Amino acid sequence: MSTIDSQTLFCELHGTKSSSLAAIHSPVHCSPGGTPYLLTPGTVVLASPRTNLEGLAGFLDGFDPALHFTAYLDDPTLLPDGAQLCKVAGQLCYMSFGPKRTMNAQSKRYFDNLKSSGHGSVFEHATFSMLLYGVSRSLTHELIRHRAGFSYSQLSQRFVSGRMLRFVERPEYRADEQLHTQFLQRIDRAAQEYGALANRLLEMQQAGVGILSAEARTDLRKKVQQCARSVLPNETEAPIVVTGNARSWRHFIEMRADAHAEIEIRELAVRVFLCLRQSDPVLFDDYAVEQLPDSTYTVKTEFRKV
Repeated sequence: MSTIDSQTLFCELHGTKSSSLAAIHSPVHCSPGGTPYLLTPGTVVLASPRTNLEGLAGFLDGFDPALHFTAYLDDPTLLPDGAQLCKVAGQLCYMSFGPKRTMNAQSKRYFDNLKSSGHGSVFEHATFSMLLYGVSRSLTHELIRHRAGFSYSQLSQRFVSGRMLRFVERPEYRADEQLHTQFLQRIDRAAQEYGALANRLLEMQQAGVGILSAEARTDLRKKVQQCARSVLPNETEAPIVVTGNARSWRHFIEMRADAHAEIEIRELAVRVFLCLRQSDPVLFDDYAVEQLPDSTYTVKTEFRKV
């Protein structure tokens, strides 16, 4: 295995940054039948912490001036908001606001000490929300097994019509012409079957079939789509917004970007890491990216299970 710089890989994957938050987008392709599909996961950091350091002033002013706690606000080194929030929380535990505290310039030493000591609770204060798309329903069934510290909002196939139907090609299919061709044929067939089934169900609904009847327009549409979705395969795209704290995201990266993880979710986890590393380089600076013999990537750290 060979190590690759995370910044280099982020650029190779056409990563972008806006207002300090990172994204790696995934282009949409179309099958010969016009069915849209994606080859790789898209990852977007939608939100991260915003730290109000000035708000500490009233708290720090209430202690003996000889402690010089108010100088805490004059630290010349700026940290990403997530790292700053975690550092404030950690230093509050020992009231380390005076001149002998670890300054922001030594934040790596501070956080490495927390990681090596296993004091992971401090990392739970910083939360990051991510949009994940170009991911299959099969992948998200694995993703939502990560419960502690995460919140999920996912596309509903009961409410979203077939006009937004897209699929995801597994990594194994991309390099093999036969598997790729079969995938294209399969998603065209699935889209056609979904459309035909939805049309038939709509006809039945208009004819007054009891099981499909409803009073509200939304409920009418839902009853058609909740039945039509039964023909959709696991490789149907299932976009999801995930909010998690830094400790939980670290656990996800360590479990799912591991060389032994399932290849589709590993591809996602590597991109999640790259975006979080760009958005908060202090909290995620201990990870190294390595290229595996099959040209895929894994992510490692010496500070596991923080």
